[in-house]
Formats: sequence, C-alpha cells, structure tokens
Amino acid sequence: MGMRKLSTADKIYSSLNYTVLLIFCLTALYPFIYFLALSFNDGYDAMKGGIYFYPRVFTLENYSKAFNNPQILNAFTISISRTLIVTLSSVILTSLLAYGLSRKGLPGRKYIVFFFFFTTLFSGGLIPTFILYRQIHIIDTYWVLVLPVLYDFFNAIVMKTFFDGIPPSLSESARIDGASELQVFARIILPLSMPVLATIALFVGVGVWNDWFTGQFFIQKENLQPAATFLNKMISEASFQSMTGSGSGSTIQNMSQSQMELRGVTPEALRMTFVIIITTPILCVYPFLQRFFVKGVLVGSLKE
Repeated sequence: MGMRKLSTADKIYSSLNYTVLLIFCLTALYPFIYFLALSFNDGYDAMKGGIYFYPRVFTLENYSKAFNNPQILNAFTISISRTLIVTLSSVILTSLLAYGLSRKGLPGRKYIVFFFFFTTLFSGGLIPTFILYRQIHIIDTYWVLVLPVLYDFFNAIVMKTFFDGIPPSLSESARIDGASELQVFARIILPLSMPVLATIALFVGVGVWNDWFTGQFFIQKENLQPAATFLNKMISEASFQSMTGSGSGSTIQNMSQSQMELRGVTPEALRMTFVIIITTPILCVYPFLQRFFVKGVLVGSLKE
C-alpha cells in the first residue's frame, strides 16, 4: 500500500508547524547555550561583549575555581542529597497514600479525600509556617529541607487515578492466592505503575532541586543552604551591586579576588558557570524519564 500523497495545504501546514516548533525550541535552548559559552570563556574577555554561541577565549578556569570552592561544593552536596532523599521518600509515601485512597473498600474514603483536598486550598502564609517549623524544632536543620516537601496532594491524585485504571481482577487473583495488601501493592501495583512513578519522581526532583525559598527563609547556616539558594544569593548580590556600585560583602567577591584576577576569573563568569553546574544534572536525568513522562501524565491525569 503506497503512501498517501500530501496535498499543497498539508505541506504548507507541516512547514509552518515545524518552523514554529523550531523557533520555540531555539528560544528555549539559546539562554543555556549563551550561559555555556560564557562559562567557558575568559572572564575579562567576556566583559567586552560579542559572545553569543561559542567562547571566544576558551578556558576551564571558571569551572576549576567553582569546584575548588568549598562553599559551592557544600551547597551542591546538600542539593544532591536532599533531592535523592526527598524524591525517593515522596514517591514511596505518596504511592502508599494513593493506593489506600484507590481502595473502594476503605472506610470513610470520600471524607479522607475531601479532607486532603480542602486543606490544600488554603495556606497559612510565611509567618505561621515559620512558627510551626520553629515549634517542631526544624528551623536551621537539615530536616526543614526534607519534611515539608514529602507530600503533595496533586501527585497523590495523579497516582490514585492511575491506580484506579489497573484492572481489579489482577489484585483479586493475588488475594485469592493468599497475598496481603502490601504484597499486592509491591508485586502487582508498583510494577504496572512505572510511568506514573517516573512522572511523579520527575515532578518532585525538579521542584526540590530548584527550590531556593526554603534555604533562603528557614536556614541561616550557610553550610546547610542548597545550591539553588546559593545561586539566588549570587544573583541578588549582583543586582544590588549593579544598582549601588558597591562590591563589598558579596558571596563571590569574598572568593579570593586577587587570585581570580590572576586567572582571568570574574564574579560574573562564576555566576554563569554555577548556572550551568546547577542545571546540568536535571538535563542529564530528564531524557531517561521522558519516555515515562508523557505516558504517565496522559494516563494519570486524563484517563477519567
């Protein structure tokens, strides 16, 4: 059977469609390319301008200075450990909650769902949240980076909807063979739910990795602040210096300024370098989860 010949209208539509998608793709990709070129370029040469797609004076000193700085390495370590712990724990706990809510025999299921939904409509605000964290003694501790983000009702609903679509006969046959609810969950439900689990893991991981707010307002100890908070502080200090012309007290200015000058490293080049460093892990992980992502979102969110 031969291929259908495209009409002139189809060819025009396809050309416009690909052109628009290409423009959107380049628009989203160019800032990363620009930052990447600046991160590999000599800092003082970059101050002349004219760098758009590739470095003019290639150097690795920016990355050498960034990775040799203990403050940056510590922030990066905090972000990695926090993302791994929160993502794994959140997926496990949320899937357990979603499985329980998907069981039609659960007593008071409708009231439990309403309770979770109703409490997500309102927020106490920053001050009540701070008071709550202080009362449970997690301010200025590693736990403030972990405990508040372990649960999200939207993720639970996505998982519950996905679990509802799994044929009940599979679970019933396992129970007839003597399997407990936990065994049904671990051996039947979870293996069939890899798309939605990967999708939720991506949601949680990206959100935690990019979270600068928690470290900014609930942590004063610099050795506990994640990489996103450290990057936000650098950008804020750069904006303040550009308005006031002051260079004192900067997180980057304190990084052995004389040594940076000798090696062609500038504060602005370090900022670009750190943006690339903090963005790269997510870009590396996303392609492995992307094949699950679309299927998980469509099946989990749009099935009903």
